[in-house]
Amino acid sequence: MQALSQRGQELRDQLLAFMDAHVYPSEAVHAQQQAESSDRWTPPPILDELKAKAKAEGLWNLFLPESEYGAGLSNYDYAHLCEIMGRSFIAPIVFNCSAPDTGNMEVLTRYGSEAQQQKWLQPLLDGEIRSCFSMTEPDVASSDATNIATEIRRDGDEYIVNGRKWWSSGAMASNCKIAIVMGKTDTSAAKHQQQSMILVPLDTPGVKIERALHVFGYDHAPKGHAEIHYDNVRVPADNLILGEGRGFEIAQGRLGPGRIHHCMRTIGVAERALELMCKRADERVAFGRKLSEFDSVGKSIARSRIEIDQARLLTLKAAQMMDEVGNKQARQEIAMIKVIAPEMALKVLDRAIQVHGAMGVCQDTFLASAWANVRTLRLADGPDEVHLDTIAKLEMRRQRGN
Repeated sequence: MQALSQRGQELRDQLLAFMDAHVYPSEAVHAQQQAESSDRWTPPPILDELKAKAKAEGLWNLFLPESEYGAGLSNYDYAHLCEIMGRSFIAPIVFNCSAPDTGNMEVLTRYGSEAQQQKWLQPLLDGEIRSCFSMTEPDVASSDATNIATEIRRDGDEYIVNGRKWWSSGAMASNCKIAIVMGKTDTSAAKHQQQSMILVPLDTPGVKIERALHVFGYDHAPKGHAEIHYDNVRVPADNLILGEGRGFEIAQGRLGPGRIHHCMRTIGVAERALELMCKRADERVAFGRKLSEFDSVGKSIARSRIEIDQARLLTLKAAQMMDEVGNKQARQEIAMIKVIAPEMALKVLDRAIQVHGAMGVCQDTFLASAWANVRTLRLADGPDEVHLDTIAKLEMRRQRGN
């Protein structure tokens, strides 16, 4: 694979040092502050302290390739940084590189009007607020986004939004102020031109956050995942992004980079799990031998090393292709990594849990919560089955010579 750019390498070294000095030591502080807080949805104070330090060191908005707003890195360069951030569940927030804000900022950067950028993009870039993305719905199979039933209806100088969304990640946070909502503006239009995206401030009358959704028992506070009822919500017509019928176009521009980010963060999780597995195997003694001396444990370590490196190489290849030939030409590679990275990480986490025994399923390591979080990625941004179908169709087309 190609080498990092000089700027990418400098930021990587700086990021590694910051993680060691500030992020890893703060994980326990974050957990304690969260446990002692009277409001689970207000971010613990340690996050603001770390964000200020990261911003002061220039480790901020690293994901945006536009140098006007971010670090000006290629997808390939940023992928290496994203893996490092993925090692800690608080790190992406610390560097203002956390989903769904990253995707929403990309949407506003590329497709937002000047007024939308001034009102919502700038506070997001500054880390003053957070955002959510309201696409998935409970009443339809949202893996096929043409099923989306939420109505966005023009009424004079306003649009009226009606619908029910869930898995709006980030919406539970007290500092989440804006949602990008996908819905239908014209059901008579062509199949992929019926949908639009619109900005809905969460304090707008009619926005009802009904409940927090848990993931295998975790509520993922202070971010959380919300079920939201948009009940005759009126917003200015100027809140529509790009124009009516442009929702799929925006979604495709949003999802390519986001999938690379997810996959590299997931590889970071797997690397940390492998490190813990090796450490535990070298420290724990059973039946008169270190666990690392047992053949079964050795094979788990070896397979994990192989699988992590395979996933990383494939993901970096996809990132490089996005830089060189564009997202559309890298479509198959992006779909491939979206399947393989979470599958790989779940295997590594499972092996690490097994080596840790009962300790692996409790809160004394990050393994159990990481497994629950990574398992969601086999569904987020499209389930495995959708990506496998895409891969198969593209491969058949290639084999047929068309």
